[in-house]
Parts: sequence; structure tokens; C-alpha cells
Amino acid sequence: MLIAKDVMTSPVIAVGPDSTVDEVADILLPHGISALPVIDRGALLGIVSEGDLIRRVEIGTAPQGRSWWLRFFANNADLAEGYVKSHSAHVTDVMTMQVATVVESTPVVEIATLLEHNRIKRVPVLRDRQVVGIVSRANLVRALVVARKGWRAPVSHDDSSIRLEILDALRSESWRPRPEVRT
Repeated sequence: MLIAKDVMTSPVIAVGPDSTVDEVADILLPHGISALPVIDRGALLGIVSEGDLIRRVEIGTAPQGRSWWLRFFANNADLAEGYVKSHSAHVTDVMTMQVATVVESTPVVEIATLLEHNRIKRVPVLRDRQVVGIVSRANLVRALVVARKGWRAPVSHDDSSIRLEILDALRSESWRPRPEVRT
């Protein structure tokens, strides 16, 4: 069974709480990554992703003024937060602070479920509350490629041997047909 430590990227490229949006963009693009943990003395403060940077005043994608009736029902704190996020140059103002995390021993099946259910693309890996790696969807795809290329089915020479191999494989599956497949 694969665990986070087996597939994670380490060491992690990260930024500190004093970093700027410009510094984040200057790191994301040349490294071909889509997010950076924000770390202070090894402790995770948040994560800043491309998604946190797409609604910006500089490129004309900041949230536009809402109609009067939407403003009437909107929470002023949410409107102010959106304004700060789209206008601030400081990473701590644009980062996502609620970050799902895992530990090195977390099975990849749990990581895949976490990514899927939370609709996120990556998860930091912690050891003693310190960031030691990151597992992204790309890491899971890479693990799939390695597993598929590394796995080679034994070569069978006759139909009977192939049938027995298939039946053995089916018996180990939790979804196998009931009653038990006969040989």
C-alpha cells in the first residue's frame, strides 16, 4: 500500500508570510507549479494557489460591483474580504488559510478521497506540524504511471492458465461476484 511519503514532492518550495503576490507569481511560473504553502518557521500558515490569484484588479478580473439588491443581502465582511483579496500585494491577504493536510503515513487512497471530496489539487504533508512534503494530483498520476509500467503480468501459455489467473485475481476483490466463482 502506497503512503504519502512514497509519492510526495520533497523538499517543498514555499514562501513566507512576508512574501508578495509578485514573488509568488515569479515562483509559480518558472517551476511549473500551481500553489505554494505559506510557512513560518516550518509551520503551515496557509496555501496560495493560482485560484487565489485569478481575481485580481491588475488584470481586470476582480469581482465587479454587484447590483443593489445583491449588495443588500451580501455580508459586508465578505465584500471587504473580496476587495482585499483582489487588491492586496501581501500573500497573507490572498492565501487560503483553511488547508487540508495529511501525515507521511496517510495511505494514498485516503489522499485521493480527500482531494476529490474537498475539490482541491494538493495537500501538504506534515511531520510534527512541520511541512515535509506535498502531494498533488500530479503526484498520484505519476504513481499510477510507475505502478502500471512496473507491473508485468506473468506470461501464460494456455487458456487454462489464463483462466486460473483471472479467477485468482477476482477472488481477491471485495466486489467479486457472489456466490464464489467456481474453478
